[in-house]
Amino acid sequence: MPPYGVRPGRRKAGPHRCDSVARTLGWTLLSGVVPGAGFLHSRRHRLGLTVLLVSLGGLVLAVYAAPHNLRAALDLAVDPSELTRAAVITLICLALWVAMVVATFVMLRPRRALGWELWSGSAVVGVVCLAVVAPVSLVVRDAFAQAGVVNAVFTHNQTATRPTGVTAQDPWDGRTRVNVLLLGGDSGPDRDGTRTDTMMLASLDTLTGRTVTFGLPRNLADVPFPEKSPLHALYPDGFTGPGDPGSWMLNAVYREIPALHPQVLGRSTDEGADAIKQAVEGATGLPVDYYVLVDFTGFRELVDAMGGITVNVNVPVAINGQTDAGIPPTGYIEPGADQHLDGFHALWYARGRYGSDDYQRMSRQRCVIGSIIDQANPANLLRRYQALASAGQRVVSTDIPKELLPAFVELALKAKDHRPKSVLFRSSEDFNPNDPDFDYVHEKVAQALLPPAPHRHHQRRAEDDQDACAYHPGQNY
Repeated sequence: MPPYGVRPGRRKAGPHRCDSVARTLGWTLLSGVVPGAGFLHSRRHRLGLTVLLVSLGGLVLAVYAAPHNLRAALDLAVDPSELTRAAVITLICLALWVAMVVATFVMLRPRRALGWELWSGSAVVGVVCLAVVAPVSLVVRDAFAQAGVVNAVFTHNQTATRPTGVTAQDPWDGRTRVNVLLLGGDSGPDRDGTRTDTMMLASLDTLTGRTVTFGLPRNLADVPFPEKSPLHALYPDGFTGPGDPGSWMLNAVYREIPALHPQVLGRSTDEGADAIKQAVEGATGLPVDYYVLVDFTGFRELVDAMGGITVNVNVPVAINGQTDAGIPPTGYIEPGADQHLDGFHALWYARGRYGSDDYQRMSRQRCVIGSIIDQANPANLLRRYQALASAGQRVVSTDIPKELLPAFVELALKAKDHRPKSVLFRSSEDFNPNDPDFDYVHEKVAQALLPPAPHRHHQRRAEDDQDACAYHPGQNY
């Protein structure tokens, strides 16, 4: 007789199990791709449907958001709090996924399977979980590293000359242009302090992203400071003084002003940056809002972390050597198109002086910066991110605040749609860096910032450095 209350032929169905380990593995692997499938097969319908619907909902959101929210993804990459939160959520989802896969195998395994069959099946499940966990864990690790980089570089970086009154909601404070000073600092063991041997002012249209860069020679003399600056009162005739003339060139401002006049511009995390920003403002007539400094002492490490860079080499570039002292180079970077350089050779390509002048070196440095930007693609960054993050914290400093990073990301995306204009102030009949006419500089800067007009002729080659990075054998820009 059946138990009281149970009708004959209507036994309560229990959880369904597979009749072999092979079938169990099949359903387990399917559950890894279609979450909840194994639960449904085991007749745990409510749990299976819940897992399946939640997973499908997340997939639909991801597919919908991916092509439409590049900006949101980039915003996430520059927001340490959100990035950390996303990494933690990813870890939780990964743990739940592993638990679901393991639970599916345990629920569906046959009751009478042999011990070696269960051990073999468990090993397969472990390998599958590891194959998914390993790459996701690397992405999570890189997310935490990115959050660390942003916090290290873009926080606690308040300078005295950084714009005030800007917010994340109004990052440009109504201005039509934002000007960022790009510096290459050389603080090697043979140097006393840091000299900014590369100085390039990038002026970006905040509406369109159109960019004009102005290259200034390191030996620019008598650089004026803005009249509103305390440095103008100290140097009413420009940055000049007694002794070694090399201590009064533009590339010495970063080192000399903090040493001669500590905190003259106010409290700052980088007094040298404040001083060089004001010097470049006086030289060009453009207010300098922010700076980014790349230290050449760590530049080699940064390039190696990227896997090298590719540039066009038009003429041999010397490694080591001093022209004035008659010390010959120890080697050369030979000419050729699309030359792939490691960190050591990229550093000498950027800074090599033997047999070349400052303007040729400035042109090569601009090409190096362009190559780094071109090769900073997502695949390369993901593959080498840990090394890049480690190098970046030691190589780059800036006073761009963390809160403005999303706005700069949006501006950078706009800038990619336009070919930047590059103006290099070379020594010529109209311009002598040892006795500069700054009215001439201001005039050329204003002309370069005029909106593009149809059929406008290009500026003279002496002022337009646009083609210096192309391959022209024998042409030394």
